[in-house]
Amino acid sequence: MNHKTETLDKQQGPNKRWIIMTAVFIATFMTSVEVTIVTTALPAIISELHGLAFQSWIMSAYLLTTAITTPIYGKLADMMGRRNIFQWGVFVFTVGSLLSGLSPSILLLIISRALQGIGAGAVMPLTFTIIADNFSFKERATVLAFNNTAWGLSALVGPLIGGFLVDQLSWHWVFFVNVPLGIVVMLFVWFGYHEKVKLRKKLTIDWFGILWLAVCLVGLLLAIQVLDNQPVMALGLFIIAAVSLWLLVRRERHFSNPLLSPKMFRSATFSIQIITATILSGVLIGYQVYFPIWLQSLYRVSATTAGLVVTSSSVMWLIASFFVGPLLAKYVPKRIAIVLIILMLLGYVELIVAGQSFPVWAFYVIAMVNGTGMGIVISMNTILSQHLVPPTMVGSATSILTLGRSLGQTVMAGVYGAILNLMIRLNLHDGITFSQVNGVISSNHTHEVANRAMADPIILMALHAVFVSVVLILLIVIVINWLDPNKKIIN
Repeated sequence: MNHKTETLDKQQGPNKRWIIMTAVFIATFMTSVEVTIVTTALPAIISELHGLAFQSWIMSAYLLTTAITTPIYGKLADMMGRRNIFQWGVFVFTVGSLLSGLSPSILLLIISRALQGIGAGAVMPLTFTIIADNFSFKERATVLAFNNTAWGLSALVGPLIGGFLVDQLSWHWVFFVNVPLGIVVMLFVWFGYHEKVKLRKKLTIDWFGILWLAVCLVGLLLAIQVLDNQPVMALGLFIIAAVSLWLLVRRERHFSNPLLSPKMFRSATFSIQIITATILSGVLIGYQVYFPIWLQSLYRVSATTAGLVVTSSSVMWLIASFFVGPLLAKYVPKRIAIVLIILMLLGYVELIVAGQSFPVWAFYVIAMVNGTGMGIVISMNTILSQHLVPPTMVGSATSILTLGRSLGQTVMAGVYGAILNLMIRLNLHDGITFSQVNGVISSNHTHEVANRAMADPIILMALHAVFVSVVLILLIVIVINWLDPNKKIIN
């Protein structure tokens, strides 16, 4: 499909694109570092605000409002222009950051984090949309790879910045640090980003679409939160989410200006890009969380050494993303995806039969292969999902892919956790308790934990079960890509 991606480029002029990309780069870093930097400060926040009972909501409130608002902003950006929505998102995120830092109680912090998420819901997808607007299809892969360095940089320096701020100042500065960055982005956008938008005389907002989407996402994400401890409540929430999804689909098929246009999904190749990015994001959270757990609990390595596994993946992701453009120019997308996903799959097949003598270096190799594969495939998913829809739907398409990536990580994090806990409970024997196994996983290795010899095989079996689920979903995504009807190079 040929799109006029040069339209806004001509409006901006080549001398303004560097200003726009600088703003996009800073905004990407600002929103992505938020997760890694706040995670580092969580113990200090929980201690000072006495918020242990509500600690999960410090992250969940942010993720929930981000997920709900992402597709809404995508639609509004298609109707009202990117600049105003992006500027609004940065403003709300910055205000939320300021209020989070000023919060005197855990409740106000959670509310402020939710406000941050409302802003991030606009910033995260629109960074990709603005790139699509200002660069041609051939340029886009390289520019996207450059922008990915902001994400990689946040993964590398986020924990270091967070640790420094908490140790030298206080946890409040973990949030305050985003305020000057937000102001800089707003100034760049205000003076350097101009677009000609033809507003409709009457904006028709799909309120019921927004309602059913919100209920569906809230139900789904809350169900994941309580899946392990309250399975009956989780089942009820899953049912609510499913009913809301059905009502959403029914609404979108009949509404004149739907929030999520069914027209986008008429292209099987487009739908496959969204599904692939969603599933691979679920795989991503698997090795990011459970490789360090495996190494720390069974191999007794330090948290820093275990964390370097994830770092090696991030580095390879950044390097690999620069090869997306040349690969797309020479090969059919589904062949690229299938080959790389099969390589990732081989590593996980090894893990499900790995014993306690499985070498530590192999985890680094598997993580690096994952980083390479995802750096190429997910970047390709982003570029193609924008290219396969009309220009008037680029914002919506990008927001759907961003939402899919967020949901993939959030949902699978809950599923993996439930599998791990279930398998541990099913394999308890000889008087060993769940809390004793938990002690082995949580041990900082400064003292010997009782019953370690019995606990280690239980943990290993549970981790095997987690990676069996990863193998299954990778097989599913291989089949899905195999069914892609497109057999031509897309340009």
